[in-house]
Amino acid sequence: MHEPSCYHCGEPIPQGHHFSVEVNGESHALCCRGCEAVAHAIINGGLDSYYQFRTQMPERPEGETHLSEADLNIFDRPELQARFVHQDEQGHCDTQLAIDGMTCAACAWLIEHHIGRLEGVTSLLVNVSDHRARLIWDPARIQLSQILTELQQIGYPSRPYQPDQHQQQLEYEQRMATRRLIVAAIGMMQVMMFASALYVGAFDGIDDSFKALFRWLSLALTTPVVFFSARPFFTAAWRDLKTRHLTMDVPVSLAIGLAYSASVYATVTHGPEVYFDSVVMFTFFLLFGRYIEMRTRHRIGRGGNRLDTLLPSSAIRLTANGDHWTEEVVTAEMLAPGERIRVRPGQTLPADGTVVIGHSSINEAALTGEYMPVPRQPGDQVMAGTQNIDSPLDIEVTQAAAQSRVSDIMRLMDRALEEKPRVAAIASHLAHYVVLGVLILATGTYGVWWWLGSDHAFWIALSVLVATCPCALSLATPTSLTVANSHLRQRGLLVTRGHVLEALAKADTLILDKTGTLTEGRLHLSQTLLLAPETESIPQEAFIRWAASLEAQSSHPIATAFKETNDQAPLATRQLEVVTGQGIQGEARDLQGQWHTLRLGRPDFAWPQATLERPQSEGLWLLMANDQGPLCWFNLSDRLRADAIEAVQALQQQGLTLELLSGDHPDHVAHIAQILGLTHYQGHATPETKLARLQQLQAEGHQVAMVGDGINDVPVLAGAQVSIAMGQATDLARTSADALLVSSHLQRLSEARQLALKTQHIIRQNLGLSLCYNLSVVPLAAMGWVPPWLAAIGMSLSSLMVLFNALRLRYREQASSPVMEASSA
Repeated sequence: MHEPSCYHCGEPIPQGHHFSVEVNGESHALCCRGCEAVAHAIINGGLDSYYQFRTQMPERPEGETHLSEADLNIFDRPELQARFVHQDEQGHCDTQLAIDGMTCAACAWLIEHHIGRLEGVTSLLVNVSDHRARLIWDPARIQLSQILTELQQIGYPSRPYQPDQHQQQLEYEQRMATRRLIVAAIGMMQVMMFASALYVGAFDGIDDSFKALFRWLSLALTTPVVFFSARPFFTAAWRDLKTRHLTMDVPVSLAIGLAYSASVYATVTHGPEVYFDSVVMFTFFLLFGRYIEMRTRHRIGRGGNRLDTLLPSSAIRLTANGDHWTEEVVTAEMLAPGERIRVRPGQTLPADGTVVIGHSSINEAALTGEYMPVPRQPGDQVMAGTQNIDSPLDIEVTQAAAQSRVSDIMRLMDRALEEKPRVAAIASHLAHYVVLGVLILATGTYGVWWWLGSDHAFWIALSVLVATCPCALSLATPTSLTVANSHLRQRGLLVTRGHVLEALAKADTLILDKTGTLTEGRLHLSQTLLLAPETESIPQEAFIRWAASLEAQSSHPIATAFKETNDQAPLATRQLEVVTGQGIQGEARDLQGQWHTLRLGRPDFAWPQATLERPQSEGLWLLMANDQGPLCWFNLSDRLRADAIEAVQALQQQGLTLELLSGDHPDHVAHIAQILGLTHYQGHATPETKLARLQQLQAEGHQVAMVGDGINDVPVLAGAQVSIAMGQATDLARTSADALLVSSHLQRLSEARQLALKTQHIIRQNLGLSLCYNLSVVPLAAMGWVPPWLAAIGMSLSSLMVLFNALRLRYREQASSPVMEASSA
């Protein structure tokens, strides 16, 4: 019978493997996940002709996850890199890598320092929590395949991060971890049964034949636990020794290997004692701790992964065909700016664009945190990853999937998760030296007990080796930061740099912009005052409808204010003329069919025959007049956000000093400050004025946070210890800021401040707990009071304690969410 072979590499396909790739409509079987990843990358990159014209099979890489140099070279193709690489203005490339083989913060330290020394690599920041890294490199000096080869050579096979493949890898990782844990659990239960008989028999005088039998049975059951369940520890330790860098896998592997070898020797030579029970218990509890850590890591990262999977894989592209449009289903990656697509109700938008035809509601909850759908009509902007609710929409693409706003959000969020605050960087750096200290301490303990003539010197040293592994110390900071950042993203505040939570917790002063920050940043019709006596019998809605009809064809913010207020169809107009800086004039027809000549704008433009005094109140006053005289005043104002007052009060209650710096008229600024209860404010503030005030506060020792949205806020956003830009801010402001408030609720600022304080508290707790555990267990283990199996339990429990303590951030905040939602509604 002919054994099936892999379509990509030609090797035999093991039984039970179901990997495949579809080429030209035909499904072909593959032998492993590595071949599947490369085959899909080739097909998705439009390079399926590779299989048609190849002359020989590529060499088989060693191991399932290792790829050959020829396979890695595929990732240098520009058409393939367009899917996962972002290039900045300087020509540097930016991408996300999924890294295999990581176990602790020391692994991250090794990867960052080894790859960071390569010529052409600008930076490599590793996120320990989700085993991903952000890589920035200069393609003119080094290729991506060279970097991937280096990572593979030091024992960390990597590939460009793609949500679907990453999800498959997570599922495979979870399956293997479950199998290893089950084998270890079964082995532990059976070996403990035989160990109990040996312990009891030591007092009752067990027969030597039964004693030997139980030892050999324990050896048989322990062997698969060591060589299958504990295999990841040995693989990682061997990698660390080759790269001359120490992680926690080195002492763990030494402990398991030495205990197993000593027990095997005692079994063969009929030695006095065996510790197979300690080996299997140690392995089981280590695996159990890592299994819980892995499940927690996957659950924490699931929120971020959902963003990546928001974009649909296909789209309906419209092609002009005479006087109608022809529909064509294409992959989302094929869309280009300027093309037109159709999105039906219930479908997800595959790209950013502008509505051309149709009226519908869009659910933007996944991006902004707003649970209420927002109306969209022709001319409105829509974002990829949002969902169409009511009616079909024809949309002109402005940004394809790779450049869409959801992709920008993912890049910013990944940057935040990978940038380490000071305390995390210190912990990662110390992990290497802590492992070295553990090895020295264990060796010294063995030497002392051997010199004292103890028969248990080896097992005491083994207990020290196991109990003092710095697992909890490595997990203390990154887990807390990942949980907090994930929760803030779900609440509508996107953290884009790693120091935000630390700096926000230390801030004592908050500088606020007015327009677009405290206010909605758009004009609203707030008041209508009738002037001529004969107009008193005419309802205000008639004048508003006239104004909205004059402005119907304009996209000016003033025109938008009238169109939002008027919910009726525009009246017929003619001879419209816009006078820049003055207003608009033309003829409008009323409901009786009569035409009226109208002017709307500045008082001296609308009625130049006389000088009219504006009403004495805040806002922009516009005059409407006809040939007979002035008709009415319209007051347009930028109103406060619905939760501005509550948000300011909450921030003040948290101990922050708030200042309002705005380029608006001082009277308007004073009016807003009075409503909000702010005592520090300034109007007509230029960018230079704002920056000078920031520097003054910093010189006085204040830790300053800044919230803004405009180009004039960019210097202060860049100079503040922590800065937050509004979701609708200018591109430059968003780039300069450390976080984005994609939700329109200002209440999220007080929530973020509260969560930042709690996060710092949890981090200090985690570091304290891990250090207290290590410092307290060392003397106990060194004195021989902690057997190896108990040391394994203690080390696993310390790691789990740190993980569950960090998760309290998530659950505590979720429990308070309904109250916060109610206060911001």
